[in-house]
Amino acid sequence: MANDKIANETKAAEMTLEEQEAYWEKKVDEAFQHLVDTYLASRHRKKVDIITKAFNFARQAHKGVRRLSGEPYIMHPIAVAQIACEEIGLGSTSICSALLHDVVEDTDYTTEDITNIFGAKIAQIVDGLTKISGGIFGDKASAQAENFKKLLLTMSDDIRVILIKICDRLHNMRTLQSQPANKQYKIAGETLYIYAPLAHRLGLNKIKTELEDLSFRYEHPDTYKAIQRKLATTQASREQLFKDFTDPIREQLDKMGMKYEIKARIKSPYSIWNKMQNKHVTFDEIYDILAVRIIYTPETPEMEIPDCFKIYIAAKKLYKLHPDRTRDWTDNPKANGYQALHITLMSKQGQWIEVQIRSKRMDEIAEQGFAAHWKYKDESEFVEDDNELNEWLRTIKEILDDPQPDAMDFLDSIKLNLFASEIFVFTPKGDIKTMPAGCTALDFAFHIHTFLGSHCIGAKVNHKLVPLSHRLQSGDQVEILTSKSQHVQEEWINFVTTAKAKGKIQAILRRDSREVRKQGEEILNKWLQGNGLEPTTSILDKLCEFHEFKKHDNFFYALGMKTVILGEKDLDELHGKSKHQSAGWRKFVPFLNSDKKKETGLQQEDNYYVVKKDFNKKKPVYITESNIKQYIFPQCCHPIPGDDALGYIDNKNHIEIHKRACPVASKLKASFGNRILDAKWDMHRQLFFDATVRIRGIDRKGMLLDVSEVLTQQLGINIRKITISTDNGIFDGSVAIRVHDRDDVKVIMDSLKHITDLQEVSQII
Repeated sequence: MANDKIANETKAAEMTLEEQEAYWEKKVDEAFQHLVDTYLASRHRKKVDIITKAFNFARQAHKGVRRLSGEPYIMHPIAVAQIACEEIGLGSTSICSALLHDVVEDTDYTTEDITNIFGAKIAQIVDGLTKISGGIFGDKASAQAENFKKLLLTMSDDIRVILIKICDRLHNMRTLQSQPANKQYKIAGETLYIYAPLAHRLGLNKIKTELEDLSFRYEHPDTYKAIQRKLATTQASREQLFKDFTDPIREQLDKMGMKYEIKARIKSPYSIWNKMQNKHVTFDEIYDILAVRIIYTPETPEMEIPDCFKIYIAAKKLYKLHPDRTRDWTDNPKANGYQALHITLMSKQGQWIEVQIRSKRMDEIAEQGFAAHWKYKDESEFVEDDNELNEWLRTIKEILDDPQPDAMDFLDSIKLNLFASEIFVFTPKGDIKTMPAGCTALDFAFHIHTFLGSHCIGAKVNHKLVPLSHRLQSGDQVEILTSKSQHVQEEWINFVTTAKAKGKIQAILRRDSREVRKQGEEILNKWLQGNGLEPTTSILDKLCEFHEFKKHDNFFYALGMKTVILGEKDLDELHGKSKHQSAGWRKFVPFLNSDKKKETGLQQEDNYYVVKKDFNKKKPVYITESNIKQYIFPQCCHPIPGDDALGYIDNKNHIEIHKRACPVASKLKASFGNRILDAKWDMHRQLFFDATVRIRGIDRKGMLLDVSEVLTQQLGINIRKITISTDNGIFDGSVAIRVHDRDDVKVIMDSLKHITDLQEVSQII
């Protein structure tokens, strides 16, 4: 797809202006005809007239406008509509909305115009897809969170809004190569943080996987290519393993007269990388890259589940079953509608292989998500028939009714609800409730009702008394115990895991703390007046920074609770007499003297670069030995030369440097994407950076000696700190060292792996 696009653009660039116009006109007509043909081949009613009308309207509205790639802008709405129709299976209302989704935002047409020409339903969806400015997060936040909030609000009335937005995001990701690096990181990070989990939650597994892989490809291009190469070199052995494993199964299913097909499912590059990071293993140590999918067609709908278990029994007779890795979602589907039976079998080659058994209907739901459930009474009315989806939408609406004032908190609370795995919990009356894995008794209480949660004192799980923080398991029967004298406690926020519980607790705490904050504000105003000062934002900012509060409200609360008492030191700070300096990690790192030379759009103040108005965000910032002191390196991820890095312009216009895979950076990309910069290293192995390597293996005499010998004798490295503990013959430890860059860490880890009985070596972030 990408190669065809590049060929088209190259061909167009070699033509005259008139030839280019004719060439693209033909391409646009072909793309639209392909969309119409796809729609006519679907099961939807054939309302081609309104689709053609929407196309002509959008084509005229976007006339003369081109994308960064050089193609006419109308190609983008057509592509989004194609994805909606072909890959999700939506009908004419969605196709029209996709064709028109940028008209209100990018042209002079209004939502009212869309209503008059195409009707209220299409106008409502287009309005939900149109970006907005301002909002609850203030001027300092980028618009992503506010736009996402609007999407979710409209989604609760018509979920096609978020589906078309996912289609829009998928096409943007497929054409991301046209964007500068800082935009790529922003869009990829936002996609991975919000849109991929959202696609998963809606059951769009194929789209979720592609969004993850595309994000990974742009954020970590070298690692992505390395995994692709590994997959290519191991393909032949996987194909042989698949054939040897499935041939006996095919023979057995043919004897049974089953209608079926068997597919190989290869783990995606992003999933492989994610597992490598989480499990601290290499590519060669991942054994579940291959899975087998059996898709069968039952003779009658009533035989769907019995046939599933017939296949299960047949496979179990051929291969040994892993007893702890059977997952049955046939009777109780996942919250995103996914239904299947997963089993893990031992192949003749001595390798565990997961087998996914699902009917053709289950497979359709797995590929198209909730869209496979939907029924259209007529195209103006949209009905979804899934209780789980309705329950989820209600939870989202509750979060939106009382959103967090901070963009990152808001996105966090939404993301919490996009859980990947679920458990089934029973009420005392035997009703089944779907909850996220890892949830607590208090989460369950809030899930049932806010009153139960806010007055919860404990619970009985399987008739045994447990505390509020008790983590629930699938199959637990839970009875919530309450008391009218109980009130929401601040520490509850530390152990609840669901978005609903967190949102409700925070809302109640905010309500309770408003009075305290008001008292704190009054204390501050009286103190300022008594010292002849005006209550201005700059004074408040200085006091917050002096007392290490990030938010004004937290400072007011501390004043109201009397945990902060204003005095002479505060006056000295405000009058610039204070010698107070923050002491961070930088005092421990030996940097060379900084170069005072100014860079384009950067100005040095207070030892840090300050981004000026004329700074070009599209160009990368280069980190060198001479200027490294002018950047902020937060504690969250400790980037060192060789790491994939990015820059973030903070509220003081200083530049923070993060790893691109850093969890904090992921939130920043999703919430403040317009402040993301591309950062590149230009280091020459003159400075040292801290790194910690974790080691684990079988305990024996001389192990510590071998480790120190490899590091000090072979590699000439000075060990700063080493910690080792043993338990039942297994040792676990960490070694703190100083390195020049990421290559040094790789050499150290590779060398340590050669030590006998040292089983695992990984880097601690």
